[in-house]
Amino acid sequence: MSRPGQGVTMPVNGLGFPPQNVARVVVWEWLNEHSRWRPYTATVCHHIENVLKEDARGSVVLGQVDAQLVPYIIDLQSMHQFRQDTGTMRPVRRNFYDPSSAPGKGIVWEWENDGGAWTAYDMDICITIQNAYEKQHPWLDLSSLGFCYLIYFNSMSQMNRQTRRRRRLRRRLDLAYPLTVGSIPKSQSWPVGASSGQPCSCQQCLLVNSTRAASNAILASQRRKAPPAPPPPQPPPGGPAGTLAVRPSATFAGAALWAAPAAGPAEPAQPLSASPRSPSAPSGAPTPGQNNLNRPGPQRATSVSARASIPPGVPALPVKNLNGTGPVHPALAGMTGILLCAAGLPVCLTRAPKPILHPPPVSKSDVKPVPGVPGVCRKTKKQHLKKSKNPEDVVRRYMQKVKNPPDEDCTICMERLVTASGYEGVLRHKGVRPELVGRLGRCGHMYHLLCLVAMYSNGNKDGSLQCPTCKAIYGEKTGTQPPGKMEFHLIPHSLPGFADTQTIRIVYDIPTGIQGPEHPNPGKKFTARGFPRHCYLPNNEKGRKVLRLLITAWERRLIFTIGTSNTTGESDTVVWNEIHHKTEFGSNLTGHGYPDASYLDNVLAELTAQGVSEAVAKS
Repeated sequence: MSRPGQGVTMPVNGLGFPPQNVARVVVWEWLNEHSRWRPYTATVCHHIENVLKEDARGSVVLGQVDAQLVPYIIDLQSMHQFRQDTGTMRPVRRNFYDPSSAPGKGIVWEWENDGGAWTAYDMDICITIQNAYEKQHPWLDLSSLGFCYLIYFNSMSQMNRQTRRRRRLRRRLDLAYPLTVGSIPKSQSWPVGASSGQPCSCQQCLLVNSTRAASNAILASQRRKAPPAPPPPQPPPGGPAGTLAVRPSATFAGAALWAAPAAGPAEPAQPLSASPRSPSAPSGAPTPGQNNLNRPGPQRATSVSARASIPPGVPALPVKNLNGTGPVHPALAGMTGILLCAAGLPVCLTRAPKPILHPPPVSKSDVKPVPGVPGVCRKTKKQHLKKSKNPEDVVRRYMQKVKNPPDEDCTICMERLVTASGYEGVLRHKGVRPELVGRLGRCGHMYHLLCLVAMYSNGNKDGSLQCPTCKAIYGEKTGTQPPGKMEFHLIPHSLPGFADTQTIRIVYDIPTGIQGPEHPNPGKKFTARGFPRHCYLPNNEKGRKVLRLLITAWERRLIFTIGTSNTTGESDTVVWNEIHHKTEFGSNLTGHGYPDASYLDNVLAELTAQGVSEAVAKS
């Protein structure tokens, strides 16, 4: 299926707004840790647009319109979102869509997460779903957008093609996103000591506004003390004439207090707030550091200053930098400097700390078996990769026939139970009439028998059945994990939060191979990136319980599957399968480490949702 309503960013004179007299819907989006652009709500986008018209190089306090976004500020000059309490910064962009698309009509498509809350789809996916909905398609395949999901409009559900797991989805009418025609007023820099109109009196705006004059005063003091700048480099022979002019940022006036101290002795530290002007750029072209709303971030300056010394007694401030490379980002340095200068504190920015993924080296003699867990290794082999079960026999095994069904919807086909199944004419099975209705034994939910046969036929066909309403599992659920090896043992090191406890290390190793008949593309090669993968548990009672259940899940091929990576976008590769593991040993910078007080309880709940529990593991 085609990909309608694709967002575009149309640069005109370096600014992110559409051509003259062309109406477009404006959607502001932020980049998450999976490199996916997530839309702000329509209310937030209206607020950003209003601030943009007033001051295109200022800042937007998101907490003014959304209480959940109180810690966040958007800097319009650098096009980055800054979180004040953690220092995290993410790129933002201003995207344009057709007024007749979903955002122009105020239509939002959302899916239900594990906590029961509703999450909006990415904007391009939302537009694609709405387009198919308007054309009255019965279903939609999202694989063309890089997602292994099927959307069923009759049941208003989303199904994972690999795991067959279903989630509810809904279509909601909300405020339409802002509409813009032509260009907006010219950008203005932050005023110092003056403002136009009545200033906002909220605490966040007072904090930001109160620091501007202080930041500029500190910068002026540093300029007076700074040594003369070195002469600009000469252009190469035969190259264009011109010089490299470096100027401090007008927005982040307090950012260039100190150079980044992480550079080596022979490596000059780069300035935290400088923007080069290209000698070959035409006179009318925008320069880095000016307002470029179609760019995800400012261009960085080259190394032009010598390493600066840090005054004694000034504490270093570690700041999170999401890309993990190079010096501290200029916008992040500026926002941090602005916020801390309000308290009169000197600012010294350092590189972000790196996660501690692995423990110190361990000798073979120090590696011990895990108490109460037999063996140190489990393998999955090709001979138990496929179980052939007759769909009709499996369904009848777990269901009881209902003679007089109630006048309710079948949540699979969304037809009434007193009428024929929606799969009549689509799926034919001897002995399964489309009007037959059955009740699942334990949970009591009722469905057309033909609907359950269709659902089972589209799954792993392993002899188990999962209720699509309450997720109760009948039989032993197995997955599509490729062959591999799982090792586990004790190491004499402690995890953060478990100081007096040794650590259980789990090592998963899966080689590349050829996909089997149960995989998305049988006969095609699959990749296995990042193996062997090391995971960690505390060696306490609950940690050993989790290990025993993970061994059961491994033997049932539920730990991994073959699909599309959410991190890299690569398809036909081995990915985690909804059972979270801790892969960071000595820190928790990525969210996959310790301390995490609720992790063991959470992973036990995830294992139970896959049909793996202590009672089942002992049987």
